[in-house]
Amino acid sequence: MPSREALLRIIEIHSQVAQLGLDLAGVMSLSVHGTLELVDADGAAIELAEGEELVYRAVAGAAGHQLGVRVRRDGSLSGTCLRQGIPLICEDVDTDSRVDLEACRRVGLRSMVVLPLSHQGTPVGVLKAFSSRVRNFGQREVEVLSLMSKVLGAAMYWATRYGRDDLFHRATHDDMTGLANRSLFMDRLRHATAEVERGDPPIAVVLLDMDGLKHINDTLGHAAGDAALVEFSRRLASTTRESDTVARLGGDEFAILLTHAGSATTLEATLQRIHAAVEGPFSYVDRSLPLKASMGASRCPEDWRDATALMECADMRMYEAKRTRQGRDRTGPMPLEPSC
Repeated sequence: MPSREALLRIIEIHSQVAQLGLDLAGVMSLSVHGTLELVDADGAAIELAEGEELVYRAVAGAAGHQLGVRVRRDGSLSGTCLRQGIPLICEDVDTDSRVDLEACRRVGLRSMVVLPLSHQGTPVGVLKAFSSRVRNFGQREVEVLSLMSKVLGAAMYWATRYGRDDLFHRATHDDMTGLANRSLFMDRLRHATAEVERGDPPIAVVLLDMDGLKHINDTLGHAAGDAALVEFSRRLASTTRESDTVARLGGDEFAILLTHAGSATTLEATLQRIHAAVEGPFSYVDRSLPLKASMGASRCPEDWRDATALMECADMRMYEAKRTRQGRDRTGPMPLEPSC
């Protein structure tokens, strides 16, 4: 039987889910972080079923770098859970034939518990908690997380009542701006790096911080801040091609995946064009508000071939741009230096 503290936390999560409404990405994020509060686990994830694969669409803890990762249904414990529709426990991945051992070792997990997420009997994904220790989960964890999975299943009912395409869109896009979210961005970035490895043209990652959002929120209110975010997003989207991906990673953080990025000189020109497009005032009610951004970029394969390393490299360059103000008031976006 779950403890009183666990039940109170689950009730609190119920309330927060109700407030989030149709924000499926928000509900999933709340659920994975809540999972780490409720059970002794190193990481938690929600994997949504997409075709013959399961995709990590929300992560917390040690699963952080797995966002957007795809695993096959066949040969994985998550796929078995989805097919059977019952909670499953793996006590030790080294001795359990149901697991994808290579994927488990990549994450560093030794044991896990997986619960199905379903809508009117139709499975849509799984909730997973894992540990670096063997035999870390038992019936208590199943009971607690079953309450969590039912909350998430109810939220999915409201998302899926409009159809599966809507579920995918809500899980992979930012509600306010309509841009891709972090999950979809990382999914596409990992796919793009794999294509470069197979001989496709170079790609680039551009990270942007929208400067001054806190000042707008503090002085004019969050409605003005939201309007600034939407306008910033519109300007970003207007600078890219259909094959590129523009994403809001969260708060005032944005990213662009540029396919066919070209040479370093071509990328520099692209960054200048993006910088010129997003900066400049916009009108809100009777005021003219400034929009500014700090930028940093990384290239694949020149800088890194790994999605996570590309993000970290671009992030380092963006914050160097912010620190030196090269990304805003002097010479435009940060050059592709320093080396990562």
